[in-house]
Amino acid sequence: MPNFIALLLLLACTPALAAEIALIGVIGDKAAVLSVDGGDPKLVKVGQKWSGVTVVAVEKERATVEIDGKRRVLALGQHYRSNTAVASDRQSVTLAADMRGHFVTDGAVNGSPTRFLVDTGATMVAIPASEAVRLGIDYRKGQLGVIKTASGLAQVYRVKLDSVKLGSIELNAVEGVVVEQGLDIVLLGMSFLNRVEMKRDGETMTLIRRF
Repeated sequence: MPNFIALLLLLACTPALAAEIALIGVIGDKAAVLSVDGGDPKLVKVGQKWSGVTVVAVEKERATVEIDGKRRVLALGQHYRSNTAVASDRQSVTLAADMRGHFVTDGAVNGSPTRFLVDTGATMVAIPASEAVRLGIDYRKGQLGVIKTASGLAQVYRVKLDSVKLGSIELNAVEGVVVEQGLDIVLLGMSFLNRVEMKRDGETMTLIRRF
């Protein structure tokens, strides 16, 4: 009986191993921001262990972690399921809300890095004109139009973006508009979001590619 009780105590004290791990962000080469089983993001420094996951190394847009004695390299936004020992087949990314509850994250347009604000109220991906120039988009060849913004009417040019990438999700031929005034960040609108599943869980949002 004493041995049985000791075994029960040992099992009760053994931490549960992570079933699903997502790499949400990296802090230089010092730490990774991880989400386990869809929970709140946690900053884990290199060499530290959390929820059965040890961060071995961190580099640009990827981190090496050790789970169940095995090392895995996770790209930014990639999920790993330890119970199946394979990464999720469907492209996905998990985002963390900022202090204002907004989902702001790094991504790329036409292969060039940029910063997104997820905006379900925007019909299309909307890009400030200055950012479009930096990204090499010749937007003035696009169809001219006018849209209503919080600041009033704004002149826009409709464009077709070759690619829009967020984490491991990369979509081609995405409709967009370039806004000449009143916008200071790229809005990740519904022309991108309609092609992914969105799952909100507290302060995190997971996007999963549909097609």
